[in-house]
Amino acid sequence: MLIDHRSYTVKPGTLTRQIALYKEFGLTPQKRHLGEPFAFLLTDTGDVNTYVHIWVYKDAADRASRRAAMMADSDWQTYLQKSADAGYLISQRNSLMVPADFAPIGR
Repeated sequence: MLIDHRSYTVKPGTLTRQIALYKEFGLTPQKRHLGEPFAFLLTDTGDVNTYVHIWVYKDAADRASRRAAMMADSDWQTYLQKSADAGYLISQRNSLMVPADFAPIGR
């Protein structure tokens, strides 16, 4: 099992707009290729201009295959362009992780 933990930071005051843009244009094509996210979280305290996606894959090859298909999807490309045009995102950080042998999500 491979966990893809993705953290995004947006400009102050734009989190609601970024999430709305993602819901309207990005969520459907992303779910079409990646399945349901394990988690999609908005920061409540701390760095309040951040959100996190967590996706689960069988392994690195599964992740690469699904993400390549998503990148080839014209709906996903539309979302990426709209997100770039909006300019809300400041940074993105991805961490690929594997669960410990005792983790409740299993291997």
